[in-house]
Amino acid sequence: MNNELPENRFPTSLLEENDGPGRNPTDNRTMGEIIAARFSRRGFLRGSLAVSAIAATVSPLALITADNARAAGGSAFNFEEVEAGVDENHHVAAGYDADILLRWGDALFADAPEFKPTAQTAAAQAKQFGYNNDYVGFIPIDGSSEHGLLVVNHEYTNPHLMFPGLVTIEEKDGKKAIKQAPLSKEQVDVEMAAHGGTVVEIRKVDGKWQVVKDGKLNRRITSNTEMQITGPAAGSDRLKTNADATGTKVFGTFNNCAGGVTPWGTYIMAEENIHGYFSGELPADHKEAANYKRMGIPEGAYEWAAHYDRFDVAKEPNEANRFGWIVEVDVNDPTSAPKKRTAMGRFKHEGAESIVNKDGRVVFYLGDDERFDYVYKFVTAGTYNAADRAANMDLLDDGTLYVAKFSEDGSVEWLPVVFGQGPLTADNGFASQADVLIETRHAADLLGATKMDRPEDVQPNGVNGKVYVMLTNNTKRKAEQIDAANPRAENAFGHIIEIAEDGGDFAATKGKWEVLLKCGDPSVADVGATFSTSTTANGWFGMPDNCAVDSAGRLWVATDGQGPKATGRTDGLWAVDTEGDARATSKLFFRVPVGAEMCGPLFTPDDQTGFVAVQHPADGGDDWKPFGRPSYYEDLSTRWPDFKPDMPVRPSVVVITKQGGGKIAV
Repeated sequence: MNNELPENRFPTSLLEENDGPGRNPTDNRTMGEIIAARFSRRGFLRGSLAVSAIAATVSPLALITADNARAAGGSAFNFEEVEAGVDENHHVAAGYDADILLRWGDALFADAPEFKPTAQTAAAQAKQFGYNNDYVGFIPIDGSSEHGLLVVNHEYTNPHLMFPGLVTIEEKDGKKAIKQAPLSKEQVDVEMAAHGGTVVEIRKVDGKWQVVKDGKLNRRITSNTEMQITGPAAGSDRLKTNADATGTKVFGTFNNCAGGVTPWGTYIMAEENIHGYFSGELPADHKEAANYKRMGIPEGAYEWAAHYDRFDVAKEPNEANRFGWIVEVDVNDPTSAPKKRTAMGRFKHEGAESIVNKDGRVVFYLGDDERFDYVYKFVTAGTYNAADRAANMDLLDDGTLYVAKFSEDGSVEWLPVVFGQGPLTADNGFASQADVLIETRHAADLLGATKMDRPEDVQPNGVNGKVYVMLTNNTKRKAEQIDAANPRAENAFGHIIEIAEDGGDFAATKGKWEVLLKCGDPSVADVGATFSTSTTANGWFGMPDNCAVDSAGRLWVATDGQGPKATGRTDGLWAVDTEGDARATSKLFFRVPVGAEMCGPLFTPDDQTGFVAVQHPADGGDDWKPFGRPSYYEDLSTRWPDFKPDMPVRPSVVVITKQGGGKIAV
């Protein structure tokens, strides 16, 4: 039986939007309220466009970089800007090559089968590159910037783009109605195999990157890979299921959005929108009912529960507690069980970017990607040992998780999410640190953390000592909910916050913050964007999502949610100046095909190669006039990157190099 789709949109495409008005029930102050209280419009514009007044310890390299930027006319970036727009292909700045490195279905092993889109199997997909590549990381082999392991998250699947014969369009009351047929068990199995992550050896040969299919460390991680649960919540009764009476073993990971690579060379996968994979109904008086409501569970965008009881909360009520964690993978051992590190909290993790602090402890910055949720950081108890990799392998099981509270005086306080401290006691339903971590959101609610506009990537910058927080958007924020760090009601375009931790100490519990950018079209006064006047009509952007800091300390920002209707341009990768007179200047370097989101980005240590992930191309198209109708397998708004009639659209990793060699944007 066909299922008519609400709003004529596909359920997996709506997964990130289905959090509705935000599930934070508290009256904690929002960042918009704080920003509004901190700045008058005049003072805010002056402060946000000038060199930041907040203090941080700046390395000599940062001073050199800033001097070089000023000598070059202000900007730290040197390239010819791409023209913003919308079409079927990708575009990169003049003088650069943007080559397809890995496509959905590409073989990762010498014995992997050829991709056959009309005859997909789970067994084949488990040996092929997965779907919807998001985070991209690079782990050098023997310190090389031209030979290493590429690690890639496969966040989610779009069955209407993956499988033929699912979608029909019918006329109903003079309007077109889209229907999507239920997935078979075999198709669900393919979906489950297409989730997870990829570890693959790559090498630069004669100036071009290629996959090493017989690489001994190549690996696919899927929704069925056996994993260990470690840290304070391991063994909790709330993590025990019919399949695992110990609460320490779980099968699979999914909806891995951004991620990270640790200083000791392991791969971090961050579980984000887990709510969409669970169906069924819990009784209102069930002990997990409030916990699951705070996480939006069950949401049911995926049909996995129709074939596997563990995704039905009525049949397996604890299974959902086993997802929403940070997963660490030892890439040096492809037979090792990935570990879900519960000390780092359970929420909708966007990523986990890290930096070694000056005292040797390692600090991870974490965003909870939902409207009105929080920014976190995790500080290891132990210190990093650069001479002994094995000594670092369990650093993530012991440390302190903090949540951010931003104040209108420009200060930020990191509040410990620790059982027994403040309100995190038995009086509020917590019996242990395991309970605090399983219900991290509830714990942060009680601590009074600041409600943010979809915090996504949070990137520490070891060159200038700052931390950059990407806040994608929040159109649900009302005028009475604005605050100093979330300054706009109906914030459609998002903003970027810059933090300087006290004394240049990333483990500090206090710091200062500033708004680097309010995003959107600066030519529209009501938008209130704050790009510098040097930013061109191609240079502005909205919806900041992923970001990267290259070895020179320069900020690169990728976007998610731009499109013909919202901005008249596709998502892409922008270079953003953060220092000197060019601060808040942005330039478009790469743009994606219609319907796609820009993920990654990542640069090799020598800054001569950039990797970007083009996610869900062709998901949409009805608001793009040259297409103007729903996009699905048989009728796609683009067939990127192959452009062959017998090939569907394929999410892919693109590798960018400068023609003739050299550093990017220099």
